[in-house]
Amino acid sequence: METRFKKRSQLIDIGITAVATVLSVGIMLYGVIRFGLRYAWPELVLNFFYIACLVMMAMYFFKRLDTQRFNYWTSLCAGITILLRDILFAPSMDSYPMHLICLTLSVILLLMFTYFYARKDWKSYTKRNLWMLFIIDMVIAGFYTYIICSSPREADTNYLLTEIWIRPTIIYGMVACFVSEKETQTKEDL
Repeated sequence: METRFKKRSQLIDIGITAVATVLSVGIMLYGVIRFGLRYAWPELVLNFFYIACLVMMAMYFFKRLDTQRFNYWTSLCAGITILLRDILFAPSMDSYPMHLICLTLSVILLLMFTYFYARKDWKSYTKRNLWMLFIIDMVIAGFYTYIICSSPREADTNYLLTEIWIRPTIIYGMVACFVSEKETQTKEDL
């Protein structure tokens, strides 16, 4: 079976994303089973979109999905998770300024996805613009981690910490795919 990426660094990026995301989604599915569907159904919905992103990354890696479709559908799935987890059903926080910062960063991230990934001329992305998506999502996850770790520990704390870091891992894989694709296209154009 032919793969899209040949360089070792590209394969390592995709491998790290795949292993980390599969383990994280597995832990979250175990959390849904442990705490019950009544309590953890939002995590199951989010996991559906994360699994869809993983499947599309695998299809893209094995050249079963073209770049345009991969671009659109993974962006849509990641955007839906941002909208659901961070904007519509944002976690409750004791600190209103921290809540406002996380909400603002989430809206900026969603707008960046819309701007960078929904454009017709998606080949004109710069590496800096793509990595900014990952950096902003890492900052959001860092704020959530700080809030969860500074509050009293509960039975689901470890599962929440795992769930928070799934999306930055997926966005890292998406960005690694697009940066690699852009490098490949530039070499072909020469």
